[in-house]
Amino acid sequence: MAGHDLGFQVVYRGETLEYYRPGGWVFFQRPKDCGGGYWLGRTYDGVFMIEYERPVSLSDGMDFLASMKKVEAKSEEFDPNYSLF
Repeated sequence: MAGHDLGFQVVYRGETLEYYRPGGWVFFQRPKDCGGGYWLGRTYDGVFMIEYERPVSLSDGMDFLASMKKVEAKSEEFDPNYSLF
């Protein structure tokens, strides 16, 4: 497995996820005969929730995670001029 220090884990074909952090991001490599790529999602107790609706390359998945981190960093900001109308 790789990527743990980058905020995600990668589980390659034939490997198992030995440990997880609830809410942690994980890439599971798909079989080549199924098209390859990775499923990207989060791990919770007893569950893997797919967060990206289709198989993704490792590079595109990492770009997605970088975008998510930017959005999450601004999620607490308040804009007093924001209007719903």
